Amino acid sequence: MSLQNVLNKVLAWFDNSNVKLEDNISEAIDWMRVIPFILMHLLCLLVFVVGISPIALWVALASYLLRMFAITAFYHRYFSHKAFKTSRIAQFFFGVLGATATQRGPIWWASHHRRHHIYSDKDKDIHSPKHGFLWSHVGWFLCLKNFTTHEHCVRDLVKFPELVLLDRFDVFVPILYGISIFSLGNYLENAYPALQTTGLQMLIWGYFVSTVVLIHCTLFVNSLAHILGSQRYDTGDDSRNNGFIALLTMGEGWHNNHHHCPVSARQGFFWWEIDMSYYLLKLMSYVGIIWELRSVPPKRLHSNLIEKDAK
Repeated sequence: MSLQNVLNKVLAWFDNSNVKLEDNISEAIDWMRVIPFILMHLLCLLVFVVGISPIALWVALASYLLRMFAITAFYHRYFSHKAFKTSRIAQFFFGVLGATATQRGPIWWASHHRRHHIYSDKDKDIHSPKHGFLWSHVGWFLCLKNFTTHEHCVRDLVKFPELVLLDRFDVFVPILYGISIFSLGNYLENAYPALQTTGLQMLIWGYFVSTVVLIHCTLFVNSLAHILGSQRYDTGDDSRNNGFIALLTMGEGWHNNHHHCPVSARQGFFWWEIDMSYYLLKLMSYVGIIWELRSVPPKRLHSNLIEKDAK
């Protein structure tokens, strides 16, 4: 690899416009892109250096839940499926909040997710476990082929210049988020020394550990939720309902339900299917932040049932 190619790869970490669609046709792993992903995991090992404190754990948990909600409720249910409506300001705010999860920008995320639903568990599905578990979990977004955004799938989103800008420079959002977490730790170290935390400890737990867990729990929906669990509906694919994944992801584990009716804001169709993201969206609708939450039509709720559920 020439020096110029290396520089282009490094620039692509910060400006996604440096990579063109026609340059990315290979399913080979782009190892220059893998470096930051591997480093994030390795830096989690610093927990053995920085130690642990209750406040660091609470911040890590809050960081996880806040950003998981942004991914499940907005990146997924709003940007990908338009399951409700919101204002342009709220759209951008939650787009930025979702970008702190280090899962790229909302337009890229939605473009690939919409293609997943078109080809679910078929040859063109970019993250079906039929191509291998590791591929469905991490390989698909680390390869050259899926780096760029398929804009024809998200024409409704690319008309917003602020979202396009966010997608182009998405990496700066988690960088600023990490700096904020570090600054919080520094402040608490000086203002409240009894909490026994530091800036570095807060950064490792509140950003790196929280983010790595968040990324893999999100990816479980692509991988495990197409392998483990039950099927209520005949959706023509291998999507499963998995209550454990639903708890980890604030409702995304009711994946067979979701594939049966993707436009529903509620993925836990029945009262016993816990869907925290939907409960929070419902609260937001009461105060006018969002509106017109789409639900499962009654007839669709009981259609295409697999025989054992139809009885």
